[in-house]
Amino acid sequence: MRAAAAGPCFAGIYRWSARGAGGNKAGVADGETALMLARIQFAFTISFHFIFPAFSIGLASYLAVLEGLWLKTGRAVYLTLFRYWLKIFAIAFAMGVVSGIVLSYQFGTNWSVFSDRAGPIVGPLMAYEVLTAFFLEAGFLGVMLFGMEKVGKALHFAATCMVALGTALSAFWILAANSWMQTPAGWAVNADGQFVPAGSWVAIIFNPSFPYRFAHTVIAAYLTTALVVGGVGAWHLLKGRGTPEVRKMFSMAMWMAALVAPVQIVVGDQHALNTFAHQPAKILALEGHFHASPEGAPFHIVGWPDDQAETVRYAVSLPKMGSLLILHDVNAPMPGLDALSRADRPSSLVLFWSFRIMVGLGTLMALLGAWSLLARLRRRLYEGRWLHRFALLMGPMGFVAVICGWVTTEVGRQPWVVYGLLRTRDAVSPIAAPAVGGSLIAFVIVYFTVFAAGTFYILRLMGDAPAAGEAAPAAGPIRSAGITPAASVGREEE
Repeated sequence: MRAAAAGPCFAGIYRWSARGAGGNKAGVADGETALMLARIQFAFTISFHFIFPAFSIGLASYLAVLEGLWLKTGRAVYLTLFRYWLKIFAIAFAMGVVSGIVLSYQFGTNWSVFSDRAGPIVGPLMAYEVLTAFFLEAGFLGVMLFGMEKVGKALHFAATCMVALGTALSAFWILAANSWMQTPAGWAVNADGQFVPAGSWVAIIFNPSFPYRFAHTVIAAYLTTALVVGGVGAWHLLKGRGTPEVRKMFSMAMWMAALVAPVQIVVGDQHALNTFAHQPAKILALEGHFHASPEGAPFHIVGWPDDQAETVRYAVSLPKMGSLLILHDVNAPMPGLDALSRADRPSSLVLFWSFRIMVGLGTLMALLGAWSLLARLRRRLYEGRWLHRFALLMGPMGFVAVICGWVTTEVGRQPWVVYGLLRTRDAVSPIAAPAVGGSLIAFVIVYFTVFAAGTFYILRLMGDAPAAGEAAPAAGPIRSAGITPAASVGREEE
């Protein structure tokens, strides 16, 4: 009870202190506006940020595979592809790091109550990410980018593997923190109303949803990368640039889609079962189940959920398929959202469509993989123009799917920032709406200017087909450290 009372108490003090000439109503309205703007700002910055880690996690592993195959086979095609994608990885990694720094500052500026209440648990997890993952990535990234001619092949490959491991470790710690907010475990409340570890950190890190969310997110990153690589390969094949390098990267991407997309469907199903066990309101909202279904719930293929009327308008439904998909039993009874207070429900409309877009794109990924297998069996993988067009269309869809996945995860947790323990409205900082609005506008302008330029440059690099003798990233002067490394040699001997 103490944990639940501290936040509302702080919010009450804030609403009292925020009264203006209009009295209490004006203060409350300003507080609600500040809360909404703070949520929009965090959603904007984290969505923008996650585009880059979703790409760099998979791309780092792809680079390790390419270099390992080059060392094993001696084939120059793998070295060419390694150098081609290495330059793209460097830019995406840098933009991911820069955009991620903003998020940590927002915990203090816009969500100070959350930082105070959950800091003893979330803070160390974020620190572990810096001390293990970020230092590992930063320590070996320079060797990976510029060291092939300086440290030897074996050590360079080790550096590439360490960078790939660092990206996976980063996902591990960030998802451990976020999963704890979804399914808190291993916590107690101290005299100051803070959530603190109770017993082992293992219970906190490996909370009930973490294994499923970690597997689902990492596989999504691999699929996102495979779709980008496949889309670039398809673009060059459609342009008549069917070089050995283009064919090889398209083939590798299609193998990834064919093998991993079905695995993701199974992992996603298990993740949904786990979510229904621990966050039933999220599943009921994204399926539009407002009322109980004692003899099996329908599956609404499309529709327009109305939270106020508690119905799905214009629904096209399959009887009992909702119970089959969620509980694997067509006759399993399904509770309804009306069993919960309206104050404890997430927005069904947002979840309904973000989830369906994600699942629909996942189905198309599996279809692309199956189509590529059929074309491979018919020996038309590099001649199928419609397959190439489909692969090109699917190129950016991994990013859309992962953003929809995050929307489903985060909106579905509402109205809680720590599920069942701390409400979002009670976690916001005592800051006025104009201040949050001003910083939001600044973020939008800067992000769309700076990161649009970086994305444009990445697309320009992708627009050139990889070719034999692909140059390594140029090692420009590092004046802040007082060093000027020599430029890398353009071609590596086989």
